[in-house]
Amino acid sequence: MPITIIVEGKNDKSRLRRLLNDEITILCTYGTLNNERLEALKKKAGQNDIYLFTDNDASGKKIRGILRDTFPDSDQIYTRRGYAGVEGTPDEYLIQQLEKAGLEEFIVYPQQDPAF
Repeated sequence: MPITIIVEGKNDKSRLRRLLNDEITILCTYGTLNNERLEALKKKAGQNDIYLFTDNDASGKKIRGILRDTFPDSDQIYTRRGYAGVEGTPDEYLIQQLEKAGLEEFIVYPQQDPAF
């Protein structure tokens, strides 16, 4: 089944895009959600499996709540409180969360420096 991850903004999307192969679709809410934007997200996501990955702040929690109502069967991926949102989360932690969500087959692991 195709997979879609919904994030808040373009910086979150570009951060995850570096860590995931092109089989994963990443969509953005671009902030405030209205009925038109929700319908557009539903149309783009189609029948894909949906993962929600929003910031761990008041705005992110509000957006996650709305998205959970729109996509009740979605899976949740969380970033740690204290990180500056998804875009400010270290790659290692993002990878850990993506693995916890069962998405390891889609992860593009960063190259290890052979000097270490």
